Amino acid sequence: MRGNVTRRGKSSWRLKFDIGADPATGKRLTQYATVRGTKKQAEAELSKRLHQVDGGNYVANSKETVAEHVRNWLSAKADLAATTRERFEKLVENQIVPQIGSLILQQLRPAQVTAWHNTLRKEGGKEGGPLSPATVRQAHRVLHMALASAFEDEKIARNVASGRKLPKAESADIQILQHGQIAPLLEALQGHWLSPIATVAVGTGMRQGEIMGLRWADIDLDKGSLRVERSLEETKATGLRFKAPKSKAGTRTISLPASVVDAVKAHRKRQLEQRLALGLGKPGKDALVFCGPEGEAIAPSRVSGAWRDAIDRLRKPAEDGAATVELPKVRFHDLRHTHASALIAGGLDVVAISRRLGHASPVVTLSVYAHLFKRSDDGAAAAIEAAMRTGAEQ
Repeated sequence: MRGNVTRRGKSSWRLKFDIGADPATGKRLTQYATVRGTKKQAEAELSKRLHQVDGGNYVANSKETVAEHVRNWLSAKADLAATTRERFEKLVENQIVPQIGSLILQQLRPAQVTAWHNTLRKEGGKEGGPLSPATVRQAHRVLHMALASAFEDEKIARNVASGRKLPKAESADIQILQHGQIAPLLEALQGHWLSPIATVAVGTGMRQGEIMGLRWADIDLDKGSLRVERSLEETKATGLRFKAPKSKAGTRTISLPASVVDAVKAHRKRQLEQRLALGLGKPGKDALVFCGPEGEAIAPSRVSGAWRDAIDRLRKPAEDGAATVELPKVRFHDLRHTHASALIAGGLDVVAISRRLGHASPVVTLSVYAHLFKRSDDGAAAAIEAAMRTGAEQ
């Protein structure tokens, strides 16, 4: 049996056709579909579907919803980092499922994807409130990846999220500390437990998790260098855990400026005094550089919270109306940007900067800091002009 058409109503027809054998059982599989129109139109639709079966691109009917597929896809995707999975889950449950989750996966159309973008921009998702273009783009990326998987598994005939026009994401200016603001900030933090952590962040450009995952075995204060081999990660699902860098470039050796060496030495002395006072003895080589009183890891969220409080306090006007320290409202991660900015201003080449920051490629460095490299172009014309004239005047 290849297929046949039978009447169901005045202008309704049922298609019945063979789509081949089940790969697992060998049993012949039959598909049914109802179409409206004339018998000739129904026969044409049957012919079209049989042609798709013969060409190996027929998609069997399914009532699976967008929500069911996206959730199953994310659950089965084992190659995601814990923090990435947590971010994807939030986008799925807050932006995708509430708006288009109830739609049948195979019936999702490009126009509905665009309408979904508009709804998110105007009304938001589960949490309510208009969403930024960047968040809409992130949600779309997750949907696109899920639909790509559905296409590969032959659940859908095409990925309807492809080619959709996305809201233009406004490039947010990176907040950095200017040249004359770094020293006053570090000076103002003296005595605060964040002081040595902030000094390492500014002096090395390391990520927060990398700093909080540092062991004393990773630091050679005599040579003035440290080795980045892991990072401390915090998620709701797994809590705190150490993980390897996500790329080969993330594992790297960083040279330390003298001020960082001095700050770490002073921190080690205070840490040793505190441990001896508590009867804990000297820390071992695998002990954390920055930790709680008994050597326990400090959650990155605690560092971020304490940093926000410290910055707010320093920026708060004093009794005479002047701010305690003149500085922008920088996040802890902006210390990494400040480090990169200083290297760019100092004329260090992009490859060297990329290696120091642990970027997977210099392309990543350029994409993040392109605006800073543009600023450093001021003397380019004069420099090449001098090179072009050298020897010509002799």
